[in-house]
Amino acid sequence: MKLDEIQKRLLREIADLHAVPEGAYNIRSNSQMAGRRSTANIEITSKTDVSGMDIRIAPFTRNESVHIPVVLTQTGLKEVVYNDFFVGEGADVLIVAGCGIDNCGNQDAEHDGIHRFYVGKNAHVKYVEKHYGSGEGKGKRILNPGTEVYQDEGSVVEMEMVQIKGVDDTVRTTTAELKAGAKLLVRERLMTHGEQRAVSTYVVSLNGAGATADVVSRSVARDSSYQKFDAKIVGNAPCSGHTECDSIIMDNGRILAVPGLEANDLDAALVHEAAIGKIAGEQLTKLMTLGLTEAEAEEQIINGFLQ
Repeated sequence: MKLDEIQKRLLREIADLHAVPEGAYNIRSNSQMAGRRSTANIEITSKTDVSGMDIRIAPFTRNESVHIPVVLTQTGLKEVVYNDFFVGEGADVLIVAGCGIDNCGNQDAEHDGIHRFYVGKNAHVKYVEKHYGSGEGKGKRILNPGTEVYQDEGSVVEMEMVQIKGVDDTVRTTTAELKAGAKLLVRERLMTHGEQRAVSTYVVSLNGAGATADVVSRSVARDSSYQKFDAKIVGNAPCSGHTECDSIIMDNGRILAVPGLEANDLDAALVHEAAIGKIAGEQLTKLMTLGLTEAEAEEQIINGFLQ
């Protein structure tokens, strides 16, 4: 399928794609497949019962990537997609997902993506998911990602979840179950403005000895937007877990941080940190003495905070 300039711009925003990516990929546009390629070690096939794909990564695959971006430019379009990833033992791969919506109409446009990861023993996955919205229409841009992670012994999953601009409503739900020695690292970066709403929920179960999790969210709530960060770590074995919410609140924004720690083993070490506050006046003053306006100084601080 040939992509227009708006769709190409969305791909650049969510997946940094300026051309056809190397390695395996599946590009989805307005509920249709725009392009697909499998490799010798990574096979992508369509599901037959629901909309979505199975992505199978062979054991000990190294230095390969999978790109599966989604773009929507059709107002009123609503879709649910189910993608399952089967990552073989000892593999080390990069998976780049994400969705961009450009809505210039009066009806809502919505993409709900359900991703399930089955990560084999000692495998390593870096997963990048970016969400972006644009368009001058009155219809909303809605994204509701659901992520399930099942990690075998000694596996490592790094997740980078980014939403910086233009998404009117999102509910992000992530669950993970870790066996012995597995490690989960999550870095969430989020900014809301206007009347936008963003809810992030994480439930991580550390089921094996030596399992570890580190879930960190950095966010900025501007104008009259609302955010909720709800993170729970369950320690069912000798393990260690850490969650952190660090947020900047501006204008009439609202932020709710809900820590949750459940220890079901004597040697489960679990920690939660949360901080919500405004931009410090001395930071603004320092930058303004360098010649920046107050608005420019705020942007510099926010950009650095969300890096």
